[in-house]
Amino acid sequence: MADLTIGYAAMLEQFAPQEVVGYQVLAEEHGFSGCMAADHFQPWVPAQGEASFVWSVLAAVGERTRGDLGPGVTCPSFRFHPAIVAQAAATTEAMYPGRSWLGLGSGEALNEHVVPGYWPEAGERSLRMWEAIEVIRKLFDASLANKDVKHDGRFFKMESTRLWTMPEQAPPILVATAGPINAKKTGKFADGIITVGAPLEKIGGLFDKFAEGAREAGKDPDTMPKVLQLHLSWAPTDEEALANAMDQWPNGGMKFPKADIRSPFDFEQMAKLVRPEDFEGRMVISSDPDVHRAAIQKFCDLGFDRVYLHNVGRNQAEWIEVFGREVLPKLHR
Repeated sequence: MADLTIGYAAMLEQFAPQEVVGYQVLAEEHGFSGCMAADHFQPWVPAQGEASFVWSVLAAVGERTRGDLGPGVTCPSFRFHPAIVAQAAATTEAMYPGRSWLGLGSGEALNEHVVPGYWPEAGERSLRMWEAIEVIRKLFDASLANKDVKHDGRFFKMESTRLWTMPEQAPPILVATAGPINAKKTGKFADGIITVGAPLEKIGGLFDKFAEGAREAGKDPDTMPKVLQLHLSWAPTDEEALANAMDQWPNGGMKFPKADIRSPFDFEQMAKLVRPEDFEGRMVISSDPDVHRAAIQKFCDLGFDRVYLHNVGRNQAEWIEVFGREVLPKLHR
């Protein structure tokens, strides 16, 4: 069983790239273990105000820190051809061996629609993602064997090629999912699972499906990473914590699927309907570090071995210092 690590979830849709790197350095100084960097072409709402290129930021993070790093998550099937994602991930691992991982998801229109074309429903988006992962795996395996490979599939084509910059070992592929079907496929075809905060019984069901898929593929699910991205709002007062959530992270209070919404300005209009009670059961909002610690610990007890925390407010430095002192040392498996 892996040791518990608590990393920093770097929100590139909220902070300029130089700020993100600085916060990641500060987080590591205060006990955070690594970086999950959000891949966004646009912010959720205009108030967040940023959307830098994730691979550039990861490289800068790698130069200034020692922990793990990866995109949380990128979509390999719309803006990027999977071969490009494979190249980016292989280069990152070649630069920072043993530190990187490739977090993949099926995509959201907010980021992917910038490449014009039909935006499919969720089922087809998942099928595209799994075929993209097949292409990435082919490239990793062939390149490690110094061979070319090609692909001719339903959604993607790739002529004979290889990755000429390839690390000694391919980075692990972690797939983000919140549904049972993809959780089972993740266990079978990926190296680990990423999910977000949800009711514990729902996550327990995902873990069961993940383990089932892993065992079908002859793998031990207990040795595979179980990764959580957890949004929260901490500030010196409860009122400030709530105000930060309402202004900076209203999407956290939207109780509906968001993958088909294309514009931050549409999200901004929807955010006007969000009320404080909409965050209940979805995100902890509190000035008490121990309330946050108890909530995080429940997920650790459930079986997560890697947790990346995102404080939704702009008070990052203050939050990093408080949690590094009062929360992280008390968390355990």
